Amino acid sequence: MKKLLLLALISFMASASIMAQTQYQNSGWFMFLNNTKFNKKWGLQFDFQARSADDWKYVRNTLVRPAVQYFINDQHNVALGYLWQATQSQSVIAGNTFQHEHRIFEQYIYTHKLSSIFASQRLRVEQRFIGRAGEDVFSQRFRYFFRLIQPLKKTEAAFVSGPFIALQNEVFLNIQNNDKINNSVFDQNRAYLALGYRFSKKFDLEAGYMNQAQKNISGHTNNNIIQLAVYTRF
Repeated sequence: MKKLLLLALISFMASASIMAQTQYQNSGWFMFLNNTKFNKKWGLQFDFQARSADDWKYVRNTLVRPAVQYFINDQHNVALGYLWQATQSQSVIAGNTFQHEHRIFEQYIYTHKLSSIFASQRLRVEQRFIGRAGEDVFSQRFRYFFRLIQPLKKTEAAFVSGPFIALQNEVFLNIQNNDKINNSVFDQNRAYLALGYRFSKKFDLEAGYMNQAQKNISGHTNNNIIQLAVYTRF
């Protein structure tokens, strides 16, 4: 627990340190995440996301991300996946433009309990193939993510149904060719707090607030995000 709190403190401090001289935005994100287990060892993870531009003007980002999972045991699993992302920009002068990014990623997830809290930690390494006007960019990025779920009613060993509070944070670090991204090892930090309801062991619905603090080439962006998330498990 102390290690988790220390990592959370470091992540939030990194987010706060880039608040000065920052461009502020407001957007909405929708996320659908499914985990399907084929048998004791193999499964499929899939998520779809749609993210709006500043002030909810239009859908700026669309992401599709499948991954094949291997379950080492009940607490540890690894995965190999692929992501496709489309980014739309709308301009009165230039019109609509689209950029595409493809990623291959490897990840490790550890799930465990801390008293009554259900916790998960994820390590992910991404190989990014970014399409830009006139050039294609390759970069690698490391991501550390943790998520804590506190049920709001007493549960047994497993959390089957009922309301809950979710707290999560994810820090992104550029580990190769950061001069092509933002000239910094630090890429971004996402801190998130949500209220959700688990309808059954197969279905969660939650809504919350996320703060995305991002380092850009020419400055910083602080994005205030309202997120709606749907989780399914089969």
